[in-house]
Amino acid sequence: MSGSAEPASGNGFSAEERAAMRERAAELRAEADRPRGGKAAAAELDVMAKIAAMAPADRAVAERIHAIVTTHAPELSPKLWYGQPAYARAGKVVCFFRSGDADKEPYSTFGFTAEASLDDDSGLWPTSYAVTELSEGAVAALTALVQRAAG
Repeated sequence: MSGSAEPASGNGFSAEERAAMRERAAELRAEADRPRGGKAAAAELDVMAKIAAMAPADRAVAERIHAIVTTHAPELSPKLWYGQPAYARAGKVVCFFRSGDADKEPYSTFGFTAEASLDDDSGLWPTSYAVTELSEGAVAALTALVQRAAG
């Protein structure tokens, strides 16, 4: 979660972390309650609604990232994960977007889970990136990473 959010007590979770956990629990309940045939469409609508509700700067970045992932890795399915947009293969999250505004951070992040299999022999590989805007170079780099992560 957010590195700058202060815990409510000396060793507890911050308010933002507790809110994210509650959102994740609600997401799991909603997924379980959906009929089988409509889960993918409903999950994408949930992601689009979450993006639409973001602050303008985060929304612009999230919309562009959503377009990159759905265009260049159509095998990944949009879904909410801890209240934020994510993209999964066989139900397991591969990559995700975190709103900087929601996390009370000066930047948003785009990250990858171990399901992305981006690790290599160098001993150093990407797990997340700070994102404030997406230049053409950043879009090209992100597109390549998403395609590689999607396998």
